[in-house]
Amino acid sequence: MKITGLQTYQVPPRWLFLRVETDEGVVGWGEPVVEGRAETVRAAVDELADYLIGQDPSRIEDHWQVLSKGGFYRGGPVLSSAVAGIDQALWDIKGKVHGVPVHDLLGGPVRDRMRVYSWIAGDEPTAAAEHAAQRVDSGFTAMKMNATGRTRGLESHREIREAAERVGAVREAIGTDNDVAIDFHGRVSPAVARQLLRELEPLHPMFVEEPVVPELSFELARLGEFTTIPIATGERLYSRWDFREVLAGGVAVAQPDLSHAGGISECRRIASLAEMYGVSLAPHCPLGPIALAASLQVDFASPNAVIQETSLGIHYNKGSDVLDYLVDTSVFDYTGGFVERLTGPGLGIEIDEQAVRRASEQAHRWRNPVWRNADGSFAEW
Repeated sequence: MKITGLQTYQVPPRWLFLRVETDEGVVGWGEPVVEGRAETVRAAVDELADYLIGQDPSRIEDHWQVLSKGGFYRGGPVLSSAVAGIDQALWDIKGKVHGVPVHDLLGGPVRDRMRVYSWIAGDEPTAAAEHAAQRVDSGFTAMKMNATGRTRGLESHREIREAAERVGAVREAIGTDNDVAIDFHGRVSPAVARQLLRELEPLHPMFVEEPVVPELSFELARLGEFTTIPIATGERLYSRWDFREVLAGGVAVAQPDLSHAGGISECRRIASLAEMYGVSLAPHCPLGPIALAASLQVDFASPNAVIQETSLGIHYNKGSDVLDYLVDTSVFDYTGGFVERLTGPGLGIEIDEQAVRRASEQAHRWRNPVWRNADGSFAEW
């Protein structure tokens, strides 16, 4: 079997899908994208296609090594995301050829269902308690919310108190049987992170995500010593080497993104590395159905996986959502806060190719917001 073509489709709301064709008619799908830089990743996939055309798709590890390391300049979000989507598609092909889900090829399932969580309240959290109650009513037992909107290097007592009160309202709405995780989104300084962690600790969040930007990852160890709240990070780390420092520094939850951190191959290695440090796995996935399916394949084969993010109903998904590009949407049915193990071959989903092609005719140009503080200075989004 040989790879004969790679086609990318830029589809709403902010995704990039990849279709890899073979000379025997087996097709694999991947999701290579950097949100807000879809065109750039699309160009990187096109460049990597020069090497892949004519190659045997079953040599996944060899292709991963060449695509990741064959250029003198390596790493970073664009290349790693391009490789991630290709890697997902190659695993999809391999599973289809053998007639088994990818997790069977990774050693077999270690669980029968995977807990999932949903987003609430948007970029600048409002009406969080109401959204949380709706998610519980729709069958979720866990959710995640932003702690703050735009934040300065030092914040007033009022801003810190209001952030804690929003989370407190969510805790009251969902009770103690359900969980809420808090995403700092790298918006706050280490000083403000410490203040927020102190105020949030009595509310028992499931975890606090990305309390500081990746450039300040050396602060995570100190923050972990400061609080009993589990610290999570990883959506902007792109390889096992990027994770090495934070895992050794005492984070509790590793969050590699299957569309950014080298795909199934690399995220499986990151999961195993995290297990060595006693760190749980919760893949980051505010993306589409292919990325979610790839994440679940790793979850079902990873003993330390604890929960999976899903973007169903997330505030970014205006006009299109996770289920819109699937032939059979029941694969992502949520019961009691869990999704059942995917048993179909490959990634375990069937993409509606006609829907993808139609949607790609109105290719998006999504960009993340650029925020500024009241004084006009740049603020982290």
